[in-house]
Amino acid sequence: MPLSKRRPFKRPRHVPATDYEVVIVGAGAAGLSAALTLGRCRRRVLLCDGGRTRNFPSPAVHNFLSRDGIKPQELLRISHEQLDAYPTVEQRQNCVSEARKDDETGTFHLTLDSGRQLTTRKIILATGVMDILPTIEGMHELWGRGVLHCPYCHGYEVCDQPVAVYGNDKSVAGFALLISRWSKDVAVCTDGWTKMSDHARHRLKRHGISIHEQPIQQLVGRQNKQLRCIEFADGSKLSRYALFIHPTQKQRSDLADQLGCRRLQRSGAVWVDKRVQTSVVGVYAAGDTTPAAQQALVAAAEGAQAGISCNEQLTREECA
Repeated sequence: MPLSKRRPFKRPRHVPATDYEVVIVGAGAAGLSAALTLGRCRRRVLLCDGGRTRNFPSPAVHNFLSRDGIKPQELLRISHEQLDAYPTVEQRQNCVSEARKDDETGTFHLTLDSGRQLTTRKIILATGVMDILPTIEGMHELWGRGVLHCPYCHGYEVCDQPVAVYGNDKSVAGFALLISRWSKDVAVCTDGWTKMSDHARHRLKRHGISIHEQPIQQLVGRQNKQLRCIEFADGSKLSRYALFIHPTQKQRSDLADQLGCRRLQRSGAVWVDKRVQTSVVGVYAAGDTTPAAQQALVAAAEGAQAGISCNEQLTREECA
């Protein structure tokens, strides 16, 4: 028998009437994965796609089982296409600008940037983060190719090449030692920061990692946006193939704050429990929004967990 395209269950009378059962905010790997899970649960879902994902400048997604090396846009295209098979999932090119919880009913009222207002029983925040890069000439232009964030995503592509690690706090030494797994020619560039501890200096020296403390003037790239060299303010140059950096980040959306979700003080990430529910009942979070490792595969896994958690909680409420 062909699968029915109609939703098979009637809403129990004790369950509040809403436009959707789940609204997913953000359509990267986390949001798409959550939508797929909930679509397969035949839940009435709205997936709000806010535009370009964080990995848009990258030439490929790596360390993603069965999709290693795929272009980010192609991964999204396939995911959206596969969601079309699930009639209860609605996909919209919209951002959610406002969100509040109705404490009396436990439901949520949302406003889209189009002005449309709607209600939902659960929310999944998959809005991600924004990278705040240093104001160094060439840094933004080379981001995603010559300037890299994650060695697990891009380290293999630059292995055995001369690379640099940027940082102006105590974490830079550990980051450089991690990068030395992929290259034995690693240099640390602190951009004028000179307060590295003697212990950290000794560790770097022992592993053959040089330290360059002078301020950086600019990054010089090639036509393919690969890094050519780092130019310092004193006129010296350092030839490098890539620069790794852990940039400052901020949440792409303030919806978690609007809803009163707890955030971690140090990273600003939205706190979640083992079922990826936030501190606000009915609000879940997945992907780079949370403290988990920032990789597409991890985001997709968190999205699936969020979908499962939503479905199971909705079922408990319906079967009370």
